[in-house]
Amino acid sequence: MSKTNTAVFCPPADFSVILQLQFMSINRDILRIALPAIVSNITVPLLGLCDTTIAGHLGDAGFIGAIAVGTMMVNVVFWCFGFLRSGTSGMTAQAYGSGDREASAVVFSRAFLVAMLTGLLIVALQWPLKALVLAVIHPAADVRALASMYFSIVIWGAPAMLATMSVSGWFLGMQSSFYPMIIAVVTNVINIGLSLLCVYGFSLGFPGTAIGTLGANWCGLLLALWLARRFNGGRMPFSSWRKTVALSGLGRFFRVNTDIFFRSFCIMGVSMGVTSIGARLGNDILALNAVMMQFFMFFSYFMDGFAFAGEALAGKCVGRRDKGQLGRTVRALMGWGAIMAVIFTAIYLLFYGPISSFITDSGAVLSLLDDYRLYLFLIPSLTVGAFLFDGIYIGMTATAAMLWVTLAGAALFFAIDFIGWDAGGLTLSLPDNDRLWSAFLSYLLVRGAGLAMLFRRESRHALVAA
Repeated sequence: MSKTNTAVFCPPADFSVILQLQFMSINRDILRIALPAIVSNITVPLLGLCDTTIAGHLGDAGFIGAIAVGTMMVNVVFWCFGFLRSGTSGMTAQAYGSGDREASAVVFSRAFLVAMLTGLLIVALQWPLKALVLAVIHPAADVRALASMYFSIVIWGAPAMLATMSVSGWFLGMQSSFYPMIIAVVTNVINIGLSLLCVYGFSLGFPGTAIGTLGANWCGLLLALWLARRFNGGRMPFSSWRKTVALSGLGRFFRVNTDIFFRSFCIMGVSMGVTSIGARLGNDILALNAVMMQFFMFFSYFMDGFAFAGEALAGKCVGRRDKGQLGRTVRALMGWGAIMAVIFTAIYLLFYGPISSFITDSGAVLSLLDDYRLYLFLIPSLTVGAFLFDGIYIGMTATAAMLWVTLAGAALFFAIDFIGWDAGGLTLSLPDNDRLWSAFLSYLLVRGAGLAMLFRRESRHALVAA
């Protein structure tokens, strides 16, 4: 008995339906990465609030200031080395996209090694670093002594803190922000628990908050390594020593991370400029700007989540050399950015009064805020591009262009602030607060617009070099 082949007619697929399904898949991937990252970001201010609350119940208002200054000192040092997370995520995402597991293991190993060595160097240089940061911040004498004590304890967690950042960046490159969320949340819970135990259980007082943070950082590293081993099928994702230190790959590794390092300095310079210039305009303006920056930071917690999605997904597309998918991913991210900008603009328009009153009850500051509320309403729409394209460029490892655009934005910020015109021509003068906020928003707008204009060229280079 012979078999009969039956032909089944399949109508050609509708191209628009295929595109729609592709965008649905991309949007799911964006939300899968962005939402856990947003949760991770939100835990950061909650930890600061808990530390401040613990210090606020120790009987002296100076403890609150010491926590604020001490935390700022530590963050300034650690923030400079944020490239250990972002540089790792971009290169890992490209290795993931190309299906090269060995390359992702090499990135993991290099980032972890550099993080540990850098952390040990920070510990060794803690005394000059502490003196330098204290000279910049210049707190009152009583706060200075307590903040110095806090820094001297917490800084011993530098190797753990930086290594955990590198592991979190590797997870993101491997398309998972869930594990970094677990690391962040659990580490912060341990921090709160250890701080309470040390301060009240062991009666260590103010140093107990620093000891709790130190212990939590090392616990966070152990958790990160355990999760990396679990994620990698029961073995650590380390490559051989020979491949880790191979000069052929180290050049690109350090080039990417050096670009991000100097970009971070530009961003930190602008942030410190906002605070420093505001302080010279009087205490009320300084307090006003602190409240306004909370609106910016609140928006950034959400947009950073989508930027992380950009790092992971753009890097994967470049690793696969998939130009079409990269374009669709960028368009989908821009769509989410537009949605978030509209939502936050509406929230600020409708509720800026109650939000401001929640942050401060100072009548003078709230009265000033009414005169500056236009800047609050402009924050989402003018800054969304900077967040999203930063993530996309990190994923493409197009870090040189990102550095130069950030440098141009920072130069514009200081130019607007200090350079003016009068009858004699150019003059240098201290700006008023309107000029300061115009400069800050212009700096962010230039970053987003500049990276958008260069995207086609930089994406083409990234796809060729992958």
